[in-house]
Amino acid sequence: MYIERQITAAVQQSLLEMPIVTITGPRQSGKTTLARKVAPNFTYVNLENLDEKEFAINDPRGFLNRYGEGTIIDEVQNVPTLFSYLQTVTDSRGTKGQYILTGSQQFSLLSNITQSLAGRTALYRLLPLSIGEISNALPLPDSFEEFIWKGSYPRIYADNLNPTRWLNDYIQTYIERDVRQLQNIKDLRTFTQFTRLLAGRVGQLLNLNDITNQIGIDNKTAKSWISVLEASFIIHILPPHFVNFNKRIVKTPKLYFLDTGLACALLNIKSAEELATHYSRGALFENWVITEVIKNSLNQGNSITELYFWRDSNGNELDLIIGDNAQKAYEIKASQTLKTSLFESLDKYKKLNNEAQTYLIYGGAEQRKQYGSEVIGWKNMAQVV
Repeated sequence: MYIERQITAAVQQSLLEMPIVTITGPRQSGKTTLARKVAPNFTYVNLENLDEKEFAINDPRGFLNRYGEGTIIDEVQNVPTLFSYLQTVTDSRGTKGQYILTGSQQFSLLSNITQSLAGRTALYRLLPLSIGEISNALPLPDSFEEFIWKGSYPRIYADNLNPTRWLNDYIQTYIERDVRQLQNIKDLRTFTQFTRLLAGRVGQLLNLNDITNQIGIDNKTAKSWISVLEASFIIHILPPHFVNFNKRIVKTPKLYFLDTGLACALLNIKSAEELATHYSRGALFENWVITEVIKNSLNQGNSITELYFWRDSNGNELDLIIGDNAQKAYEIKASQTLKTSLFESLDKYKKLNNEAQTYLIYGGAEQRKQYGSEVIGWKNMAQVV
């Protein structure tokens, strides 16, 4: 079963306007499927195929002559030298829609694009399925716990797979392989332990000292491992909002996983029922909402550079701020019951910034305006931008 991606029309339009379209995102997020959907007549070549990789490395001109206009090049970051040749070849042809490039390691891919393909490619980031994409194809579950536990990777839905089994295989097959490619980490057991500890700290201020003390690594190593996980689209670091109406602010970032199912697998949560009583339930709900906002932004072709959280030194906090000028502010609560206490942080923030639009996203079903804020139930997350 194919689930239509919201970003499809934007990618198709870019093929009419640019010589190259680049799609990046985590492994198994649907990049290749999307590329083949928008360009069904394109030739497909995968640079994880050793023969093709060797060909591209040893004879890049010959490779691009063989795979000319109308080609999807998968995992293009595996041959960094190819980017300069792509620049020359596409410039000489002067036509639109020549190549679709895909890659699953964002930092190396973006670095090569900046150096060689700036102005020649449209860039899209494709994350796993959004709630809007899933709800257009399938009925949503009754509880958000099931949705969070299952995660959003397309194959789980397309093939009706067991989430726990598939995600644990994903951890072994993809995360560890990417780690070996990006960095020479010899102790994968400690790295996996590090990743599991991060999963237990979603939505918290990132305290690396606490983690490093538990597993016996130094801060430099921890920071490099954070970068590896970011490069592989496993985690997202959410910065605090600095341009603030209260100078006493906390400047430590927060950490979230870009798929809650993956976080649940790392926490050894094996069912929605187990999640319902787990200590991370509220944090994972917050994680899910923030990831949905990220997906919605990327699916519209926008950046995610203007997403923040707000917290002052007195512990007052809002989970999500959108816009450098804090145009929108969100409080996120897993509670299924609307209580006055859920609005306390929003009320405090409105006193500092009375121009902000404020929202409460919660685990219930109602949608209305209350205490000057828009209340949005979890099943209506597709409308949150």
